[in-house]
Amino acid sequence: MRVLLLGSGGREHALSWKIAQSSALEELFIAPGNAGTRQFGKNCAINPTDFEAVKTFVIENQINMVVVGPEEPLVRGIHDFFLADEVLKNVPVIGPNKYAAQLEGSKDFAKQFMFRHNIPTAKYATFTKDTLQQGYTFLESMKAPYVLKADGLAAGKGVLILDNLKEAKAELKSMLADAKFGDASSRVVIEQFLKGIELSVFVITDGDAYKLLPEAKDYKRIGEGDTGLNTGGMGAVSPVPFADAAFMDKVQNQIIIPTVKGLKNDGIPYKGFIFFGLINVKGEPYVIEYNCRMGDPETEVVIPRLKSDILDLFEGVATNTLSECDVQFEEKAAATVMMVAGGYPEAYEKGKQLYGLNVATDSLLFHAGTASDGPAVLSAGGRVLAVTSYGKNLEIALSRSYATLENIEFENAYYRKDIGFDVV
Repeated sequence: MRVLLLGSGGREHALSWKIAQSSALEELFIAPGNAGTRQFGKNCAINPTDFEAVKTFVIENQINMVVVGPEEPLVRGIHDFFLADEVLKNVPVIGPNKYAAQLEGSKDFAKQFMFRHNIPTAKYATFTKDTLQQGYTFLESMKAPYVLKADGLAAGKGVLILDNLKEAKAELKSMLADAKFGDASSRVVIEQFLKGIELSVFVITDGDAYKLLPEAKDYKRIGEGDTGLNTGGMGAVSPVPFADAAFMDKVQNQIIIPTVKGLKNDGIPYKGFIFFGLINVKGEPYVIEYNCRMGDPETEVVIPRLKSDILDLFEGVATNTLSECDVQFEEKAAATVMMVAGGYPEAYEKGKQLYGLNVATDSLLFHAGTASDGPAVLSAGGRVLAVTSYGKNLEIALSRSYATLENIEFENAYYRKDIGFDVV
């Protein structure tokens, strides 16, 4: 099989690492990829949202399957583009169509879907510029903290949690009337704050059957003890100790099964990953958000724990035979710690050379934001490198990742030294 993987981050490096192990693979191409993905396939200088360029590449390279890593091409409709094209319509795309991708692309769409199918989530209401006064009234009826979410994709920056009513009203006006997040905040969802501990659960589905993947917990804040600004994720662990059999039964019966059935009952075909951002509130799971792809850095701990051939699963999705596929996990734990650039998550430095990547290690090194300059590897993103290790438990896995990090350096590199602190 000739496979094209779209994306350039740590998620795509982990996916390319796994795809390269498949006995069904003939050749792997990654567009655009990074300095790490070139170990497992050919990087191609194509923007994943330039659908015409993707089409040309698929035809010229006789691609048999396209795997979509990030959300933006899905929300923009790459799956629909393929289905509508006479030449491309028989090339399977792993990732949902544009309408289904609104589960991630529109917070209001996702909330309406959850309420329609009785899936546990926080109470909410949605407002526009024209209903700003009603938004103020709704905020007044709630208790702090106040949760404001831009309806559309805002590069991970569209969620605000505020303790002060006056500040919440000012931010609501900024989002709706002053377009703080552009079109993404032309609608704003205000929702009840849920207090608990978060985790991420993943399935892959062909629209009928689904297979559960290992769960994970990621760490969003830049500072230790979960302090400071939100980031794209500073690390992740899997398994999650509190996600025991009883809790995961609730997740499957109250959330996953109603979601997969709900999509089918609503006539929404769905082929690909569903990422459930959940919160455990006193032993009960609630959905905070859906994503229509794998998470990052969660992919870097989930995919290493998947023993099954990933192309077999993708083939099952493409041919609606996923129910016949076998999914097996590594019993071992996995832990990822992210190295980030100086200044991240605000204005950050690029072009710093990485040293120590070739030192012998037990860890997997997944490049998140890197570029090649001949043999040299340079930083090219805010999150630069994900260091993942296995262990018979999380403590051992984490200690191995931290031991590896001591041998890797680039100017002004930073990483949290307390990943897993709340579950280990």
